[in-house]
Amino acid sequence: MTRTVYVNGSYLPENEATVSIFDRGFLFADGVYEVTSVLGGKLIDFDGHAVRLERSLKELDMEMPITAEELLEVHRELVRANEIDEGLVYLQITRGAADRDFAYPAEGTPQTIVLFTQAKPGLANSPAAEKGMKVISIEDQRWGRRDIKTVQLLYPAMGKMMAKAAGADDAWMVEDGLVTEGTSNNAYIVKGDTIITRHLSNDILHGITRAAVLRFAREAQMKVEERGFTMDEAKDADEAFITSASTFVMPVVEIDGDAVGAGAPGPMAKRLREIYLDESLKTAI
Repeated sequence: MTRTVYVNGSYLPENEATVSIFDRGFLFADGVYEVTSVLGGKLIDFDGHAVRLERSLKELDMEMPITAEELLEVHRELVRANEIDEGLVYLQITRGAADRDFAYPAEGTPQTIVLFTQAKPGLANSPAAEKGMKVISIEDQRWGRRDIKTVQLLYPAMGKMMAKAAGADDAWMVEDGLVTEGTSNNAYIVKGDTIITRHLSNDILHGITRAAVLRFAREAQMKVEERGFTMDEAKDADEAFITSASTFVMPVVEIDGDAVGAGAPGPMAKRLREIYLDESLKTAI
């Protein structure tokens, strides 16, 4: 089946969709993106993604070229047209196309908006969540504004390949002795009855799933401590897990070849995954 995609106001077959070779997203990674999960044909945490999108654009001095209401309609139309029951909707907005120059193009240059879907059957009932994932540690060599969800993803992609070469599933990045986050997710450990995850700053992405999971954890009377933690702490933890829009809550069972806790998904990560899926489906749109 050929997917229907959205490019600059038009719905097109994916093989007919094009953007300019002068687009600044291609030339300078001058753009931002969001990924929204779909369960049961409905969007999870859409409002949070829309708010973060506007913030990312503002931080890069870009306009929001489409209203949140219009954006929601585009998401829904792509989900409908591509018959997505479980999957993802990817959105990218760039500063647009202009002759190559480090300086921003003239005010009024049309921005580029692209959306497409990815079908992911079994997203909610992922076998990976039953066995957990393995991570390695790598040095965090990204730029300083990780709170902006830009399309500058080369180093995270390199990190995933480092993990693959080591026989692992992902990498946790370390800076000044402390874990920042995973290559495409927020990182957590559990010690005793306390969930520990790095505090919000420019050093990490302000995850939409992160915010929801921590809110649900506190509502369930779980203890949460937002601070940096070391790899030694992580290896000595009782549990570990990650969160993201595409994995929800995913247990981590091994770090740098060492088992975390019992080397199997722990009860707190399992419970948080259950709560997140249950509560998010109630508010899906």
